[in-house]
Amino acid sequence: MTTKASLLRRVTAELIGTASLLVVVIGSGIQAASLSSDTGVALVANSLASAIGLGLIITLFGPLSGAHLNPVVTLTAWWARRSGGEGLDVREALAYATAQTAGAIGGAVLAETMFGRTPGTFSTQVRDGGHLLIGEIVATAGLVLVIQGLGRIGRSRLIPAAVAAYIAAAIWFTSSGSFANPAGTVGRAFSDSFTGIAPQSLPGFVAAQLVGGVLGLALARLLYGREGDTGPGADVQGTETGAEAEPTVVEVSVADIPRTGPSFEALV
Repeated sequence: MTTKASLLRRVTAELIGTASLLVVVIGSGIQAASLSSDTGVALVANSLASAIGLGLIITLFGPLSGAHLNPVVTLTAWWARRSGGEGLDVREALAYATAQTAGAIGGAVLAETMFGRTPGTFSTQVRDGGHLLIGEIVATAGLVLVIQGLGRIGRSRLIPAAVAAYIAAAIWFTSSGSFANPAGTVGRAFSDSFTGIAPQSLPGFVAAQLVGGVLGLALARLLYGREGDTGPGADVQGTETGAEAEPTVVEVSVADIPRTGPSFEALV
């Protein structure tokens, strides 16, 4: 749930939030690689730091802008509005995506500078091949499904922890390392580090992420129906699906209590 903040404040939150995410992802990657020559150990450290940082950032900025931090997530919010639900209009969506991309680039440059590296150096780490693109489709579809699914069953408050946990897992179970974020992918092209991606690999990754976003929306619709629909899944959640139910109050007077048994007089 977001506040009624102005568009300027929301866009600023998206810019700062996405920049912070890239500082965490790239900074922890640089630190991990410098402390261990074991790629597995470095990946463990990077995935844990990224997940923890992401959860905190969503918790902090979520009430303000929704903490999309990702153009794919913003596109799902635009689609929700277009489909008659709550979300963003075209102008808001474009402003969000622009801020996210600028924030991602700024965060990458800041991380590089913070570790005494030359800022603005493009990555030389080429990531291509059909299997990696499939990995990005899976990673992004799963991310959208987690967000949409929790929202549609009335469990939105679990999204920060759930998204953080999903990303930590997806970094390991997808062949691509789960970039799952077009803005973040562009930002990571500005870091020639453990977590970087060469500019020539950007088109394929971004296209795969967009396909994954559409697939995630389709899966959410298939499983949970339209946003706002009430289905079997929502019924099971009880008061989680909407406003809290009013408690039922049953008024019972002393006169209504059967006067039987030797202990009744002691009670009255």
